[in-house]
Amino acid sequence: MQPAADTQHNFIYISMSVINNPNTPAAEADGQKLSIEEYLDRDEKKDLLRFLTAGSVDDGKSTLIGRLLFDSKKLYEDQLATLERDSKRMGNAGENIDYALLLDGLKAEREQGITIDVAYRYFSTNKRKFIIADTPGHEQYTRNMITGGSTANLAIILVDARTGVITQTRRHTFLCSLLGIKHIVLAVNKMDLLDFSREVFDRIVGDFRAFVEPLGIPDVQCIPLSALEGDNVVEKSGRTPWYEGPSLLDHLETVHIGNDHNLHDFRFPVQYVLRPNLDFRGFCGKVASGIIRRGDEVIALPSGKHSHVKRIVTYDGDLEYAFPPQSVTLQLEDEIDISRGEMLVKADDKENMPHTGRCFKAMLVWMDEERMDTEKSFYIKHTTNTSRCRIDHIDFRIDVNTMEHSEVTELSLNEIGRVVLTTAKELFFDAYSGNKPTGSFVLIDPITNNTAAVGMITEPADGHDLHSVGSALPTLDLPALGIASEHYGAIDKAVEALSRQGVEIKVIRGK
Repeated sequence: MQPAADTQHNFIYISMSVINNPNTPAAEADGQKLSIEEYLDRDEKKDLLRFLTAGSVDDGKSTLIGRLLFDSKKLYEDQLATLERDSKRMGNAGENIDYALLLDGLKAEREQGITIDVAYRYFSTNKRKFIIADTPGHEQYTRNMITGGSTANLAIILVDARTGVITQTRRHTFLCSLLGIKHIVLAVNKMDLLDFSREVFDRIVGDFRAFVEPLGIPDVQCIPLSALEGDNVVEKSGRTPWYEGPSLLDHLETVHIGNDHNLHDFRFPVQYVLRPNLDFRGFCGKVASGIIRRGDEVIALPSGKHSHVKRIVTYDGDLEYAFPPQSVTLQLEDEIDISRGEMLVKADDKENMPHTGRCFKAMLVWMDEERMDTEKSFYIKHTTNTSRCRIDHIDFRIDVNTMEHSEVTELSLNEIGRVVLTTAKELFFDAYSGNKPTGSFVLIDPITNNTAAVGMITEPADGHDLHSVGSALPTLDLPALGIASEHYGAIDKAVEALSRQGVEIKVIRGK
């Protein structure tokens, strides 16, 4: 089956008949004739950009992404026929095709004309692969936007040119900054309704930049467009001669995301100990940050033992070095006792070691229908580590519409606040702003197994930050309890078993 129309933007389509036909030796990319093997090899090496769209209701998020897919010729004939039929039956664009129906797949979304759930779409060009997360704009679906944006490199914030920067625009931008998204595109949509006025566009851009500057987002690109009519979506529009920037797709293809990973601080949370035979013992996991090379000296946390990297093993063979987000197996020169949840770091980077501790402050987004109960114990999932934890107290709640702080004792669904947490065992963490993988975590309700909250660590905390005496480490004073020394061995085994389950207990044996 062929795409609905030929492309003018260097998009490639190879039918299965071509791939399966050995007598068809070549495909064309960027004007070059490539063999099927060369094309597939080039396609495999493309980098991936994950981005989300956000905006208030009726700003045109789903329409924009539908238009992007339509104009880039990523729709097949049966999809196009279905889209045209559905547009006549339930579309909201009059006689025109309603591109939002490509993404608003739920019945409730089509009936109400809004996005409720996160819709993911995949497409690629000659330059890059893309995963789109079309996230809801309504405030009650904040957790859906957080989910869609948790892995995004870039966010497209849509505003209606008729209304400009509004409360929802500020809220979505703040959430993007909270998630650590470094690239923002302000898409000023529906410019066709205002005759593509440059004055309107400049005023909206000025308002947005004034708001976004204190948030510290390093890369902001502003684009005037019409999602419904396709202006500046895939191709530059002749109706905006005063706009000198790229079209939306051009910007998505060329925005540089290579420096978004932390390549300085090596962090390797151990996921699994691989022992296939007596001659090999390796530690499997994903490189969270930094670069590791064969021969580098590493430190195992929490033991503090030193060793050197003997091999960096992958399914495709050994590597000389590894970087995020590669999944590898590290074999060390020495036999060190390391288990899941522990971490390898570089020995020559002692000034930038992760924080080690049981208390930290974090921005928390409450995701559960059930309101927060600070008396409840939760499971915390941090890198490959799992432990019991408690929310000691809430410093403040943030009103995402006004940015105001208020004192509360609990959070409910979609609310955001800064909290102080204590864990049952020590974790190895960084601030989320400098290292996303080791600065993020998930709280799990131990009774319902629901995701209760997601969090971003801001800084370590100490005893002075704690309000609850119960946050201290549970202690067993064996002499005070009258337990004889011959029972200490059995108690040590029980304490060790609890530690493996994420519950740390301090044991006092006396002098």
